[in-house]
Amino acid sequence: MMAHMKRMVAPGSWGVERKVSTYAPATAPGPHNAGALPIAIWIRDHMGIARNMKEIKQILHDRQVIVNGKICTDPHIGIGVFDIISFPRLGKHYIMLLDKRGRFASSEIGADAAKIRLSKIRNKTTLPGGKVQLNLLFGANVNADDSYRPKDSIILKLGVDGDSRFEITEHFPYAVGNVAMVVGGQHSGRVARIREVIPVQGSVPNRVSLEEISTGEVFETIEPYIFMVGREEPALGIWGITV
Repeated sequence: MMAHMKRMVAPGSWGVERKVSTYAPATAPGPHNAGALPIAIWIRDHMGIARNMKEIKQILHDRQVIVNGKICTDPHIGIGVFDIISFPRLGKHYIMLLDKRGRFASSEIGADAAKIRLSKIRNKTTLPGGKVQLNLLFGANVNADDSYRPKDSIILKLGVDGDSRFEITEHFPYAVGNVAMVVGGQHSGRVARIREVIPVQGSVPNRVSLEEISTGEVFETIEPYIFMVGREEPALGIWGITV
């Protein structure tokens, strides 16, 4: 794995200044995808908590940062939409979001909100003995019954490391009439109700027609950009997010 990359070719979603230095930390293989934001960049460039990589490594080495209920020690680990980041010693907690320009942003949340996470189901597998495992977009997995489907979202209660560190508390199916947030493309950050799923032939993703909650505007995006956030109404108020 490369430890760094040139800032000039960093994804636009990172929101980093491109001319302040030549290089930026690269993202390690792991949660999310190649567009995930290295936590080192979030700590230094977004939050201003550290001035350089030496200070970032010291903060992480001291086990001061928790991501989705798990202590983070790798400065290259990627963080993405709806990740929960906590600084226990400071009593500070944050949720990762996307702004209307598709760039990563974070919002401070309360301690209770930091104990739960909204998670999208990437796929599911059947384990020996017939148990169903849900594989989540941010790299974790959780055992569940067969009522959950890929592209649905769930709310997880975050616990400690181990087989039972996640508990499902709510379920938002990918279905017409339910509410989603767009997490990619020109409509990033918009919260809207699904009006129609439009099948597309071939390998091109299906399109989804939505009606924005706040304005009533109708627009379309592609299926991979859909992240379910509620049923009849958005459940984002749990994290203090208004639409």
